[in-house]
Formats: sequence, C-alpha cells, structure tokens
Amino acid sequence: MGTQPYSLRQLMELCRIKHRPSFIENYIKPALSSGIIRLLHKEKPNHPRQKYLLTIKGQLLHNS
Repeated sequence: MGTQPYSLRQLMELCRIKHRPSFIENYIKPALSSGIIRLLHKEKPNHPRQKYLLTIKGQLLHNS
C-alpha cells in the first residue's frame, strides 16, 4: 500500500477478494480499529470518493 491512497475496490482487487461485505468486516474494520489504516475523508466515512491510507503504524508494519 505504501503512502498512496486506495479505494475499497482497489484494495479488494489487490487482495483478490470479491465479496465486499466480508472484506470490510474481516480486513477493513480491524485495520481501522487497530490504527493500521485511516480514512482519507475522516469526517465523512461514506464519502463517494473515500480512500484508505496507511498510518505511521501501518507503514512500520509494511516496511518490517
């Protein structure tokens, strides 16, 4: 993921997962709650152009 923002669809394609509800429940929500990723538009979680970014914690995990 690096420092580039990705949409939910892009992340699903990278992970080769097709079932959106399972992807959100099993990957996105845990990563958000543990502080590994963050929302680009924090104030509007359902923003139509929402993207996800690695936090510093996520970048450290990515680089290790």
